[in-house]
Amino acid sequence: MKKRTVIVGAVALIVAAGAGFATKDSWWRPGGAVAQAPGSGPGAGQGARAVPVEVTVALKQKRPVRLDLLGTVTPMASVAVKTRIDSEITQVHFRDGAMVRQGDPLFTLDSRAIEAQIKQAEGQLARDKAQLDGADRDQRRYGELVEKNATPINNLENAKTQAGVFRGAVRATEAQIENLKIQLTYCVIRAPITGRVSMAAVKVGNIARLADPGPPLATIIQIAPVYVTFSTPQRVLPELRQAITQETATVAAIIPGDTRTATGQVAMIENTVDAATGMVAVRAAMPNDNELLWPGTLVSVQLTLREEEAVSVPSNAVQVSQTGTFVFVVTNNVVQVRPIKVARTIDTTTILESGLNGGETVVTDGQLLLTNGTRVAPRAPRAGS
Repeated sequence: MKKRTVIVGAVALIVAAGAGFATKDSWWRPGGAVAQAPGSGPGAGQGARAVPVEVTVALKQKRPVRLDLLGTVTPMASVAVKTRIDSEITQVHFRDGAMVRQGDPLFTLDSRAIEAQIKQAEGQLARDKAQLDGADRDQRRYGELVEKNATPINNLENAKTQAGVFRGAVRATEAQIENLKIQLTYCVIRAPITGRVSMAAVKVGNIARLADPGPPLATIIQIAPVYVTFSTPQRVLPELRQAITQETATVAAIIPGDTRTATGQVAMIENTVDAATGMVAVRAAMPNDNELLWPGTLVSVQLTLREEEAVSVPSNAVQVSQTGTFVFVVTNNVVQVRPIKVARTIDTTTILESGLNGGETVVTDGQLLLTNGTRVAPRAPRAGS
């Protein structure tokens, strides 16, 4: 009997301890940790806890119709400087990489041989003119004698022929002198365009040869203005041509790692579309007065076709589901799912084609805890977010 009483007492103590632990556990756990029925949740009932979210207002205003592309800076003009005569380089007039103006001297070549040839030709010209004067005198004298029947007419004809020969010799020598003087100007090689010159491939003392297959003496590239060349899909071509006609097509070029932007206008569209890629090449003329763009640089191109009024929201407000894109619209502190259609994205802003009219309050942060009908506690975005 005593043994049975001890067993019953032990069982009673175990039951009491279990009930106490259950009471303590229910007091310790927060209410959110309790499993919720399918109909329960943040949006169920008026007493449900409001979910804190960040919100902003969808804006309806003019927005650019813009394409983001990749382009390359290309010079409008590039000249390879070469010699037009064979001669020794006696002077280099520029620093490697310097800016030169059209007409500035670049190289001076040894001109002594050409100057000597000019003097020789001038001496020949003087002799030819003297011979021509003698032939003209003989022609006049024989003409007078023929009139008096004092000499055969054959002598007069021979005098005319001789004068013509000397007259031709004078013209040939004059042309030779003119050609030599032109060659003399080649002894000073001048910049044909304004631009930035490369390093000199040859220095003083080297022989510049006309038939040299090697690199040019130097290269000049026009820096301002320059082209930015890029390709656009052929589907954009009609809009681009219309924008050029209406003078609304603008181009902004951004160098990676630089906050500055160079702007310009579309200058030309290539006359054919690449059948293999479906792309068409476009060139934009950039003034580049500050030499921000350097030939050969890869740049990000922003091609703006026009501006049109549209509704826009921050891109972090746009959500994606199996049925499409949507945003959470807040009305009276309750969110509703609103399907939208995205037209394009510019930087961190999404331009909408349909779904919002502008002025709606949309959620930009905290969407993971939201469903259709959830109560929220809106707040403005934090600074820097």
